Amino acid sequence: MFDKIVIANRGEIALRIQRACRELGIKTVAIHSEADRDLTHVKLANESVCIGPGPSDKSYLNVPSVIAAAEVTDAEAIHPGYGFLSENADFAERVEKSGFVFIGPRPETIRLMGDKVAAKAAMKAAGVPCVPGSDGALPDDENEIRRLGREVGYPVIIKAAGGGGGRGMRVVHTEANLISSVNLTRAEASKAFGNPMLYMEKFLETPRHIEFQVLADEHGNVIHLGERDCSVQRRHQKVIEEAPAPGITEKVRRQMGEVVVKACKRINYRGVGTFEFLMDTRDGKFYFIEMNTRVQVEHPVTEMITGIDIVKEQIRIAAGLPLSVRQDDVRFQGHAIECRINAEDPEKFVPSPGRITGYHTPGGPGIRVDSHIYAGYSVPPYYDSMIGKLIAHGKDRNEALARMRSALQELVVDGIKTTIPLHRRILNETGYIQGGVNIHYLEGLLSL
Repeated sequence: MFDKIVIANRGEIALRIQRACRELGIKTVAIHSEADRDLTHVKLANESVCIGPGPSDKSYLNVPSVIAAAEVTDAEAIHPGYGFLSENADFAERVEKSGFVFIGPRPETIRLMGDKVAAKAAMKAAGVPCVPGSDGALPDDENEIRRLGREVGYPVIIKAAGGGGGRGMRVVHTEANLISSVNLTRAEASKAFGNPMLYMEKFLETPRHIEFQVLADEHGNVIHLGERDCSVQRRHQKVIEEAPAPGITEKVRRQMGEVVVKACKRINYRGVGTFEFLMDTRDGKFYFIEMNTRVQVEHPVTEMITGIDIVKEQIRIAAGLPLSVRQDDVRFQGHAIECRINAEDPEKFVPSPGRITGYHTPGGPGIRVDSHIYAGYSVPPYYDSMIGKLIAHGKDRNEALARMRSALQELVVDGIKTTIPLHRRILNETGYIQGGVNIHYLEGLLSL
């Protein structure tokens, strides 16, 4: 096992990683920007290194500074968390060439799954069901693009091969708008991702967003930890997640689990990862959309229903140890729901940085709070607006819902605006209570 790890992230995920390290007896180095010197995990770390000013491009995304922090502290590995450099294959490569262990997949795997066209081809070869669409990148020939549109059938969605996080995509409903949409998306993709390559897929009108958690070590052991439903989202950004997904049968779970395990073995995957699918609400069929080669924001709901510490397993895998559990050991117990708490106006969704003047966390059976904030903490304006995650677990979905409603009533964050009122509203809406909503549910609710 490692003796010392650099945590190359901030906020709640940095604190989450630190707690896992503490349980494993690993010392931690907290890197931080000038704006983050008062973060909880920085205060609790064995060592801390300031790597630059507030803006992320001058600190958390500054690769030489991150690696230098590992060098001066004699660390052995770097944990990227999620976001920032977590899915940057060049960074992973630099880490390994500098003599450190990157706590994540191999650089070539990150590169493969980060290219949506290459990832889709790899998944097809592994027998994973994919959304009907172009068999590769869109050509430059406009007539060929129109032919593909007619073949796939409208509506279609144009996606950037290097995109992600809900960016670099555009829905096209008619052939008349196809070429202009392709040109616009290509220009955006080139600017945002440095990769103008696009592909086309059939646009599913009312799908659910279902994902499968996988763990794979370098000894050939691969398991899945079931599925999560992440359909409650706004502008492709997840708002509420839960596990297991309402309405998914044990037979379907087993079938899809076998598919993702087989795919991991096919691409020689190592680490924790998530296969993301769209599920057609008309026939229940699953279609692969992408794979996230890192720990997910919503990993706690899976931990709550399985009792497996995903972050500790991730660290163990990177240290070369075999998985501590087998597929037959995985048991799903009860239901868990996670609400992402953002420092945003709950109606206009404008970021709300500032000083937290009052903070009270909820408690009771089945309640978990993953957050780095405290009374007196100032939320900086430079980073993602998520300030915490509230998770509720119950013996079934109804109990988890009841516990989440109670926890949301108890949760107090004063001094800034947050999305807590939005979560309280959603948890009392008939559509959500019934379960199985599609990805357009929340935007429809917000338009009322």
